[in-house]
Amino acid sequence: MSSLLREHAEQQFAEEIRQLAQADTRPRPPNWKLSPWAVVTYIVGGDIGNRFEVTPKYIGSRRLVEIAVATLATDRALLLLGVPGTAKTWMAEHLAAAISGDSTLLVQGTAGTSEESVRYGWDYARLLSEGPSLRALVPSPVMRAMQAGKIARVEELTRVPSEVQDSFITILSEKTLPIPELGSEAQAVKGFNVIATANDRDRGVNELSSALKRRFNTVVLPLPDSIDQEVDIVQRRVESIGQALELPAEPPALEEIRRVVTIFRELRAGVTTDGKTKIKTPSGTLSTAEAISVVNSGRALAAHFGDGSLTAGDLAASLIGAVVKDPVQDRIVWLEYLETVVKERRDWRDLYRACREVM
Repeated sequence: MSSLLREHAEQQFAEEIRQLAQADTRPRPPNWKLSPWAVVTYIVGGDIGNRFEVTPKYIGSRRLVEIAVATLATDRALLLLGVPGTAKTWMAEHLAAAISGDSTLLVQGTAGTSEESVRYGWDYARLLSEGPSLRALVPSPVMRAMQAGKIARVEELTRVPSEVQDSFITILSEKTLPIPELGSEAQAVKGFNVIATANDRDRGVNELSSALKRRFNTVVLPLPDSIDQEVDIVQRRVESIGQALELPAEPPALEEIRRVVTIFRELRAGVTTDGKTKIKTPSGTLSTAEAISVVNSGRALAAHFGDGSLTAGDLAASLIGAVVKDPVQDRIVWLEYLETVVKERRDWRDLYRACREVM
């Protein structure tokens, strides 16, 4: 087992990518490691023959994945849009791993992201001693992707300041990166493209300009359609993370995962699953990613301070932390949900008592 806390997708699933490459006889775009068909198979999973099964990385609409992959095979960049926790980053990383064999060419969008993060910077010691030169230039991940014909990733594009966002316009439209200090430019090699992510809740942070939006094809990743689908996602990710962290605990019971997912779905929707009781919604997103975090936290408690079996008591504290983001309003919402919904479910009495104990 690897000693790394978190392997990159191309490291963790290297054998799957290798097996797919061997079985892949379809045409590949320039500099792609796999054909578009094989990339989609890598993402959604499936049997590729030779009794080898590719594990699904994304559980959802295959058509959405096909649209995303087809976009990257053209000269249009891809924008993955959705509420937090809909696997945008996860999808982007695996797309880059399958297409380029390298998911590390990443720009993390924040309020402090500078233009140098998108274009290039300078080794100031060389710059002072030699003046502007190629040796003194420090390429950004985007520039390295252009030169190598690979996929560059931009996380949380709407958090990037507007003036920095506009640095992408020339890159995406002309496929070049001017270097005026050297009277030169970097031209993109075939295979280069950009995958950006943005979430609906942050749409107003730094709204994308119309000029930049036109350079992207937008694919909206929805929340899971059904409770069974969401339970499946949580179960798979919890088992994967547990193995990576080497948690000495039993895999969580499906019933406990289903309870967490049910709570999140009801609070998101503002109504119970049977449609009989309306409830208030908290300020947080209560995404699938947060459900995974709740179960993992409970599993760590069970492993190190219990008997290794996940119980309601192990889940309670993490549940409250996920739901109660606003200590005033969200606390009211959570208490009302406990009293009107959780308490009334006979097989949820243990969870009700555990949550009341830590409130």
